[in-house]
Amino acid sequence: MALRSFSSSWCRSFLRAYISPKATLSALQQPSWIESRSGAKRHLLSEDVVKLEDFQRRKVEVAHLVTGSDGNFIELFGHKLRRNNLILRDELKLLLHLCQSAEDMKTARDAIHRYHAENRNVAHGEFKFGPLFMRLCYELGLEKMAAATLTDQEMRGFFADPTSFNIAIDMLFVKGYHEDALEVLRCMRSQSVPFNKDTLLLASAVCYKLNTSESHAICTSLMEEAQAKGQFVPRHAYCFAVALALQQNDVEKAQWFFAQIMSTDSRLCQNLKILLLALTGATEEATAVLSSAVKLSNRPFFVRKPEFSQEVLDRLRVHVEGQALAEEADGLISQLERAGQVMRQSLDDMLCHTPAPKRKVAPIVADRRVSRRTLKPLHSSLLSE
Repeated sequence: MALRSFSSSWCRSFLRAYISPKATLSALQQPSWIESRSGAKRHLLSEDVVKLEDFQRRKVEVAHLVTGSDGNFIELFGHKLRRNNLILRDELKLLLHLCQSAEDMKTARDAIHRYHAENRNVAHGEFKFGPLFMRLCYELGLEKMAAATLTDQEMRGFFADPTSFNIAIDMLFVKGYHEDALEVLRCMRSQSVPFNKDTLLLASAVCYKLNTSESHAICTSLMEEAQAKGQFVPRHAYCFAVALALQQNDVEKAQWFFAQIMSTDSRLCQNLKILLLALTGATEEATAVLSSAVKLSNRPFFVRKPEFSQEVLDRLRVHVEGQALAEEADGLISQLERAGQVMRQSLDDMLCHTPAPKRKVAPIVADRRVSRRTLKPLHSSLLSE
């Protein structure tokens, strides 16, 4: 009885927090998980996809609302699991917003196992706990638990959305567990979870890092399948595919991937273009690209200028060595260096970067036709007071 009343009171507090995302000032001052996000380094998915900051804000709100309640909810939830009591949806939501440690996550993992066993035939549109659990794993650095839970056959159907898999693959990629990430991709495919644009980006990145003939075949198959279905493939995914094909000495396939990129004006694409031209023997075209970049070096400092990786330029030097273009290429590279258009950043660093979040567009404000002061129609030609 005590557990039931305790849980219900906390759940009511949680529901108020969940419905109203606006945090109070005192809640935001809590020294909680927001401070830890500075160490959460992502390389492929932006905050728009992972939504870790928003999740951590919710956790702060919930922690503030339940401060002062009697007992420990997670301990009481553990007792409930041992008694085989029915798990309610709102109780599970609350549990996932209160986990602070790996020990708490063991209780959360057992809870979602039980919840899934009790609700395998839920109606379509039911709340998705998968992304919530994966964000917790991301925050607490539990990528191995995330991968094991996703690939657990008993959990089949619980993670029915691509977001859960994408977050898990991203954290595995960051930690360098590329084989595990590939296994999660296989599990995703076996469960018929659709691959979206973020999945294609992650898959091509994982295949690039593995850099094997098998991973090259997998990447090529995924890209061609997406093309055949008319599915949108991100430019960044094609860039990973180009780099992988070049590493596997499949220049023809690298050219095909590069040809699929609609806009090649980005810094990454320009560096890949130089490398691709050098490897295919088109050194004159590569030199022409550098010449165009030199002409733009006199632009004002606030105007973006083409930049090239020292690694890529060194590769070009090797391929023009002994040719008539060698002296011209060296001169162009020297001019680019003086103009500050040569970076120490490697091609791999450019590929594995954290994308900036999308800019939020301000809503379009409709023209007012009624005066705020008199509540009468505005007759001015400018329709303003």
